[in-house]
Amino acid sequence: MSDRPNKDPSLHDIASQVSRKRAQRDQPAPSPLRGFGTFGMIGWSIVVPTVGGAFLGLWLDRVAPRDFSWTIALILGGVVAGALLAWSWVDRENRR
Repeated sequence: MSDRPNKDPSLHDIASQVSRKRAQRDQPAPSPLRGFGTFGMIGWSIVVPTVGGAFLGLWLDRVAPRDFSWTIALILGGVVAGALLAWSWVDRENRR
């Protein structure tokens, strides 16, 4: 004899809420900070070979001088190698 309407959730409503919460827990949304990590990984994968090529090129220009600049050639090689590394990393992440 109560005047309140029945506000008890049905078993189906509870089950759907539980399944939504489990899905949210098991598959969380990507963090906004993940983008910064991605930029960092791509940046480092390009910067490290480029700077390494520059230092190796400077050393080779002193030790084995040629008509061309080792430094410029190895900087360009480092940029290409870094871009390939970054591309493969991004491609692997997109497959996940």
